[in-house]
Amino acid sequence: MSNSNVKPAEGKLGVMVVGLGAVTSTFMTGVLMARKGLAKPVGSMTQYDKIRVGEGADKKYLKYNEIVPIASLNDIVFGAWDVYPANAYESAMNAEVLKEKDINPVRDELEAIKPLKAAFDHNYAKRLDGNNVKDVKDRWDMVEQLREDIRNFKKEKGVDRVVVLWAASTEVYVPVDEKVHGTLAALEAAMKADDKEHIAPSMCYAYAALSEGCPFIMGAPNTTVDIPAMWELAEKTGMPIAGKDFKTGQTLVKSGFAPIIGTRCLGLSGWFSTNILGNRDGLVLDEPANFRTKEVSKLSTLESILVPEEQPDLYTDYFHKVRINYYPPRNDNKEGWDNIDIFGWMGYPMQIKINFLCRDSILAAPLCLDLVLLSDLAARAGRHGIQRFLSFFLKSPMHDYTKGEVPVNHLFQQYVMLKNAIREMGGYKADELID
Repeated sequence: MSNSNVKPAEGKLGVMVVGLGAVTSTFMTGVLMARKGLAKPVGSMTQYDKIRVGEGADKKYLKYNEIVPIASLNDIVFGAWDVYPANAYESAMNAEVLKEKDINPVRDELEAIKPLKAAFDHNYAKRLDGNNVKDVKDRWDMVEQLREDIRNFKKEKGVDRVVVLWAASTEVYVPVDEKVHGTLAALEAAMKADDKEHIAPSMCYAYAALSEGCPFIMGAPNTTVDIPAMWELAEKTGMPIAGKDFKTGQTLVKSGFAPIIGTRCLGLSGWFSTNILGNRDGLVLDEPANFRTKEVSKLSTLESILVPEEQPDLYTDYFHKVRINYYPPRNDNKEGWDNIDIFGWMGYPMQIKINFLCRDSILAAPLCLDLVLLSDLAARAGRHGIQRFLSFFLKSPMHDYTKGEVPVNHLFQQYVMLKNAIREMGGYKADELID
C-alpha cells in the first residue's frame, strides 16, 4: 500500500440493517456462505474489481483491499430491526430467493440474527402490519430507543465500529420542507414536537446512527438523509452518509445504456419503463403515495445524462415514463421492460427494446456489501457528509440541490468518481477526469 492515511480496519465491523426481508436475508446469507468458501460474492466491486493506480512504468492494477484497508468479510457481525419477528433464517426461507441448500450451511448463524423491534409508523407503509414494533412516546423517544439499540449491539457483540444500512420498504413520499428539514435545530425541534408528518421513521434511524458515530446508508428512495439538516448532522458527527435507493435492475440499465444514445449523438423521442415484481417491495409500492417516492428517484436518472440544454436538436421534448406493477407470482424475480424510441439521420425513427429478467435481491446484495464496506472505509478516512463517490451504487445520488448541484447519473462517470476516491484514500493521485 502506498502512503494511505486511512485508519486500519481493526476489530469487528457491526452491520445493523433496517429491514430483514428478501434483500437483507440474501445479503447476510451470501456473506456468511462466502466466508465459509461455499459461495462467491459475484457482483461485488469490493471483492472483485481491480483499479489502475499509477501511470507509465508505475502502472498497476490492484483490488480495492490492496489499495485501501477494507474490512474483511470475516470481521462482519450482523444485526437487524424489523416489524416482523422472523429471524434471518426464517426470513431467507420465506423470501424464496435462495434455495434451501444455499441457506442451510449457515442456518445456525442466521437463526442467531433475531430482529430488534422496529421503529415503525403504519402511516408510512400502510401495507405492512407486523407487530415487532417499539412502543414510543414520540419521534424523539424513537431516536433515543434506536440509539440505545446501537449501543447495546456494540456492547453485546463486541464490535468496534457499526454501519447502519436501510434495506426496508419505501416510505410514503415526504417532500422537503425548508422550515423543518432546513437545519438540524429545526429537525430536532420537530422530532421533540412529534411532528409525524415531516419526520419519517427512517429519519429517526439516520439521526440515531449518526449520533452514535455510525455511517448511514439509505437503500430506498426515502427523503431521509437527502435534507440539509442531516448533512449538518453528518458534518457535526464527522460521519459519512450515502443514498438513495439501490441501483439494481432497470435504472442500472438506463444509466449504462443512455450514454450509448448520447455518445453516438442519436435523438430520443421517448423512454417507457415498466416493471413487474411480487415481493414485499412490490406490495408496498402498490400504494400510490409510496410509489411516488420511487418514481421521483427513477425519473431523475435520464434527465442528467441526456440534457436538453446541451443538445436541443436531440433531447428537447422526449417523453419519460416509469411504471411499477405489483404481480405476486413473480416474487423477487423482477422483470423490467424498456421501450426506447430514438431517431437518427434526418429524424427517421428507430426503436430499442430491453427486457431484463432480473433477481432483485441477487443484484441488491452485493451493493449492500459494497456500500457498507466503502462507508466504513470513508469513516476511517475521515470523510464526512455526502459520499458522492458512492453514486455508482445508487439510483438517485445525493447532491446539494440547495446550491443547484446536478448529480452525476452517467454510470461510467460514476465509476470514475468511485475509482478516484479509492485512489485518493490509498494515497495515489486521482488521475482520471470526468469529461
